[in-house]
Amino acid sequence: MGQDISRKTSEALFEKAKTYFPGGVNSPVRAFKSVDGAPLFFKQGIGAEVIDEDNNRFIDFCCSWGPLILGHRNQKVFEAVMAAMENGSSFGAPTRLENELADLILSNNRFIEKIRFVSSGTEAVMSALRLARGVTNKPKVLKFEGCYHGHVDSLLVQAGSGLATLGTSSSAGVPESYANETLVVPLNDIAALRACFESYHKVLACAIIEPIPANNGLLLQEKSFLLELRKLCTDYNVLLIFDEVISGFRVGFEGATGLYNIRPDIITYGKIIGGGLPVGAYGSSAEIMSHVAPDGPVYQAGTLSGNPVAMAAGIAQLTECLTPGFYEDQEKRTQDFIRPINEFAKEKGLNFEIVSIGSVFWLSFDGKKTIRQSSQINSDMSGFRSLFNALLAEGIYIGPSGYEVGFVSQAHTVAVLEKARAAFIHALGSLI
Repeated sequence: MGQDISRKTSEALFEKAKTYFPGGVNSPVRAFKSVDGAPLFFKQGIGAEVIDEDNNRFIDFCCSWGPLILGHRNQKVFEAVMAAMENGSSFGAPTRLENELADLILSNNRFIEKIRFVSSGTEAVMSALRLARGVTNKPKVLKFEGCYHGHVDSLLVQAGSGLATLGTSSSAGVPESYANETLVVPLNDIAALRACFESYHKVLACAIIEPIPANNGLLLQEKSFLLELRKLCTDYNVLLIFDEVISGFRVGFEGATGLYNIRPDIITYGKIIGGGLPVGAYGSSAEIMSHVAPDGPVYQAGTLSGNPVAMAAGIAQLTECLTPGFYEDQEKRTQDFIRPINEFAKEKGLNFEIVSIGSVFWLSFDGKKTIRQSSQINSDMSGFRSLFNALLAEGIYIGPSGYEVGFVSQAHTVAVLEKARAAFIHALGSLI
């Protein structure tokens, strides 16, 4: 095991890309800034593997950051996409496929009654915030430190620890007046949460949270914290938004909402509902959704919303996810993959553990320490950097950031995961 990974073609493509795109990429984390070398340029994905432009093959645990729950180029999804393309790629008008995907989702989700398709998770969150403000006629939003909700202006904020603070911009180009409409409290801090509601409930339209925070480490919350958030929102007439762009249809068909059996007022979803194609959605009760245009005064629109190719891919993928035992099998294979790696790390005295829920996992370099807040993560990412490059040499690809999570897909069979587990253990051993 272990090999030198040639990046000559990727390096040349990256140099050319830097003349076209800021930083040479179309999304910042792709730039490999937190790891070494040029980013890999991929040309093909098949099942659980990806192939880069230098013909290196990797077992892929990034899975396009989660939505490829069936793996790359799943045959059923591929055939559905090709059949849809035969009829045209976009109409800007209603299609039967929108009805079919909506029925598939709503018929198997106890927590929403109507849905609106959009083109990304960020757009879904932006629309959900606007809807919450329109329903409550209140301006402010509460978010939680360590949760990411896309690049919506008012949510690109950061704040200090302690009690609720007004957000401050964490990106240039976001006016402080926008950020000041956002309140920020730490995760898993009930005292700070209560203080925020007591002080701001009269102007607070909604609270938005990843019920399974998975964009800044895997910050698994105690259910009691989520229950308290639900109670406070109910008591103070504040809408609760669950951002399930990552957890939705990943930890169960009903996402974290169903896993914890906690009913939010609005739920947002991402590209997993389109087989990895550009799509998102937000859903709620029929009453709340009646505020959305053209039924109500909250305007939201999109030419590519309900795109027939994305709808066809989503129908094919989510139908497969409804197969009895699908999620139980996903979790079992994930646990069987992770357990021996964690046992090896413990046996060797490594300050390392893979934390997981369902088929989502995160590489923690804080040993057995339970991490529920972003401030508890060790900011020294040198361990991750070394492991990332050791894994590349072993033919394993994960997202190029120590704060990002990994994913197991249906295409990661027992045999694939056995091979990946051996590679993981060898990579860890090379760091001792």
